Amino acid sequence: MNILITGGSRGIGRELVLLFAANTNNKVVVFSRNQEKMKELEQECLEKFNNLIVSEYIDFLTNNLEDEIEKALKKINTSFNVVINNAGQLINGPFLQTEVKDIEESFKVNFTAPYLINKNIAAKYAATNCHIVNIGSMGGVQGSVKFPGLSVYSASKAALANLTECLAEELKETGIKVNCLALGSAQTEMLHEAFPGYESPVSAKDMAQFIYQFSLTCNKLFNGKIIPVAITTP
Repeated sequence: MNILITGGSRGIGRELVLLFAANTNNKVVVFSRNQEKMKELEQECLEKFNNLIVSEYIDFLTNNLEDEIEKALKKINTSFNVVINNAGQLINGPFLQTEVKDIEESFKVNFTAPYLINKNIAAKYAATNCHIVNIGSMGGVQGSVKFPGLSVYSASKAALANLTECLAEELKETGIKVNCLALGSAQTEMLHEAFPGYESPVSAKDMAQFIYQFSLTCNKLFNGKIIPVAITTP
């Protein structure tokens, strides 16, 4: 099985890479901008599982994002069974102090990058019954509890959730399934950045385990769904 994971250098993404790499029949491809941490993860997967993951270093804030994504996928030239758009950019600051740059960067990582990846996968690199899983947030779910300072982040995740519904409709004749998991709190560096001092009852590993199982099996049951995965928010 071929798997693509973005944002695999830390937190939930890192735990997902380890879960998939544990099966030596899996080819795990990771998009990340943190070369140092990815080299460490490559070595860990090789030592633990004898599985050499494939790392592509892409900064989702680059001015040539579309070209970089196309180039990376062409280089790998693999049909993916599972695609997990996990990479995220957190902007945590008062609404009145938010700058256009903050908005552009958050949307570029949280919305535009998954959009471009999904577009390329659907056009050229989707295996039969490919399952695309967009990692959203409870902050992007209409009617959920909202928190000061997270307006841009929440809006970008809301856009990703809406995109999920639209893509499921457009791609329903292709066999590709697209779902969005709206995550609540999990103990990650990003959670600490958003809510300093708060400790989640859910570990990054526990959340990754759920995403792992969902991505492998739930395309048989769900398509175009935005599914809350939360005990607490935060």
